[in-house]
Amino acid sequence: MSRFPTAWRECVGTGRMELALRRDHQDSLALIQREIGFRHIRGHGLFSDGMGIHRPYVHAGERRVRHAFTYLDQVVDAYLELGIRPFLELGFMPSGLASGDQTVFWWGGNVTPPASHTEWADLIGATLRHLIGRYGIDEVRGWPIEVWNEPNLPQFWQDADADAYHHLYEVSANAVKDVDAALQVGGPAISPGDDKWLETFAAFVSRHDVPIDFVSRHAYTSGPARHVPFGVHQSLAPASALLDQFALPRRQLAGTPLGGLPVHITEFNSSYRPDNPVHDTAFHAAYLAPVLAGGGDLCDSFAYWTFSDMFEEEGVPTALFHGGFGLLTHRQIKKPIFHLYAFLARLAPEFVSRGPDHLVTADDSGRVTVLAWAPVDHTDAANSPATHHVLLSVPAPGPAVFLLRSSVDDERGNAWSAWREMGRPHSPTARQIDMLREAAEPARVHRSVPVTDGRAEIEIVLARHEVTLLELTPVVDETPPWWDDSRLVSGEER
Repeated sequence: MSRFPTAWRECVGTGRMELALRRDHQDSLALIQREIGFRHIRGHGLFSDGMGIHRPYVHAGERRVRHAFTYLDQVVDAYLELGIRPFLELGFMPSGLASGDQTVFWWGGNVTPPASHTEWADLIGATLRHLIGRYGIDEVRGWPIEVWNEPNLPQFWQDADADAYHHLYEVSANAVKDVDAALQVGGPAISPGDDKWLETFAAFVSRHDVPIDFVSRHAYTSGPARHVPFGVHQSLAPASALLDQFALPRRQLAGTPLGGLPVHITEFNSSYRPDNPVHDTAFHAAYLAPVLAGGGDLCDSFAYWTFSDMFEEEGVPTALFHGGFGLLTHRQIKKPIFHLYAFLARLAPEFVSRGPDHLVTADDSGRVTVLAWAPVDHTDAANSPATHHVLLSVPAPGPAVFLLRSSVDDERGNAWSAWREMGRPHSPTARQIDMLREAAEPARVHRSVPVTDGRAEIEIVLARHEVTLLELTPVVDETPPWWDDSRLVSGEER
């Protein structure tokens, strides 16, 4: 048997890096790492003013720059303590180095080129040398370094100027390699939509022999936003469109000098909006289940955007459930999509089989795990099938196995549903938060399953938008010979 790819857990997204200084962010990441365990974390704003790294000043009539790492040290220390490592994104432009005043997001990330590319290179070099001095070269060599974010969109890079980005990338990549040749640098971190950008970028770095160790892009499936107060509604393409986007870089770069490089999808989700209520639903978990099950065949990592609703690109959220990207709401309430990831984390490592609605894995101890999901109607969630049947025959040691099933769907393991039934309170009380946390836990059932000729026959009946995990473990019967369960409330022999 081959090992099931773990590209799904190689990286996860966060908001801007300075959010890691907040308690809710720290508590949420600790829970994520305890129950899922991602390996890298990527966010915006490493060089934005909120991190306070680039600090120009004037002394003796001369402009100088001090590089300060007070907040960066706290953020990275917290990451490493939780067993997760940075996936560094070089951006946005500090105001003291920016050539213009164009910004993106409520918190104002500057998206203009540097006024001095030399000073930008100095900023990169100083930051990396500091990190190496603090954490060691072997550690930092394991942190991918991505140049900018979505430069093919004018919101994220002034005029979406490809030539200006290519120059920024060249200066940045050389600055990285000047610190240490084994550091990993890549890009262009493009948004879906203009797929020729990657080909143009690849031609540039190949023609000019610019360093590149990986290529990156993003993937989303939502259509234009229809705005309502404090939210949006959007149409969705089929989830298979995400897999098509995951596969595109390797297809585009095949036969080029970049053809064999690792491919990182450094953001993906259904909607690209942090205020779309679809993110909070069981539909969303069932929609993305086949993507998580199959994405590792197409790329080296795909990072869910994001792990937490601690996220302020469109402003401070106005309600506990507001359609945020997170696997968790504020105050660590688990969404159905959290459970999809937690189920994946409990899968056995060896791949057995996969179908359009299930994935089967096993390990050497005889433990078998099954992830199954109900198909969805991406055009209208209400039209998804009310029930869905999966019939499986799985390898199992005899004479019986113990089956534990954990499930989330439109009602079970669904805090969003409970919150709606509460009346959608904007600021739930402490007791309401406790109730929502309880409502967010998966439903669990268990039973013994007979084994015949080394196989267990299982019928899984899935409710609408259900995602379920089955764990089958060998039964070793250690019941003493004198025990009789029929006599629990009787002293008489039968």
